[in-house]
Parts: sequence; C-alpha cells; structure tokens
Amino acid sequence: MATPDESIAALEEALASGALKVEFPDGKGITYRDRKDLLGALDYFKAQKRQATGRAPVSVSVGGYFRG
Repeated sequence: MATPDESIAALEEALASGALKVEFPDGKGITYRDRKDLLGALDYFKAQKRQATGRAPVSVSVGGYFRG
C-alpha cells in the first residue's frame, strides 16, 4: 500500500497533467470520474497525513468589514 506522501504525490501529478487516471507507486491505479473526485481523494490523503503527524486540520476563514 502506498504511503500518504506517495499517494499525495501521485494525485498532484495527475492533477497537474489533467489526467483522471492515477498510478500509485505500489502498482495499483484508479481512474476518477472527474476532477472533483480526484480533489476529494487528495483532501482525504492530506487529512490522513495530518492525522498521522498529530497536526490539527487546517481551517481558513475569510471575512470582510465594510463601513457604510
């Protein structure tokens, strides 16, 4: 089984090339239906990596302040 780092690298490579088929270093591969599914898999493996390293999930908030 590929490590989260190896999976992330393979998914990012496929994403950068526009491919939906991903070949992992362990010889297994998968074809995603669309870019959204591929991005979901990438998010999953990044979360696995964060969990394994004990780091908290990243969260981003955007706000605005307007005077009127």
